[in-house]
Amino acid sequence: MEDSFKVLESRIHRAAERLKELAAEGASLRTELEDARARASVAEQKLAQTAGDGEDKAEQAGKAEALAREVKTLRREREEIRDRIERLVDLLESFE
Repeated sequence: MEDSFKVLESRIHRAAERLKELAAEGASLRTELEDARARASVAEQKLAQTAGDGEDKAEQAGKAEALAREVKTLRREREEIRDRIERLVDLLESFE
């Protein structure tokens, strides 16, 4: 009987440690998401500025294309981070 309690106690401790790890990872992912959002916003602002500058059209088109790729990449990163956070939250909720 004593062994059963020790096993249960060990499992509870491991679950608690894993919850702490997941919470830290979730916080980290939220920070990454905010970073990605900020970078996407900056890229979108640069794109808008480029369109308004009096630069050569070919140069503008190149910059606009590069910024559009960056925005697309950042949005994809944001979605990946959002998905990871959702999975972590689901996992945390399953422990409750």
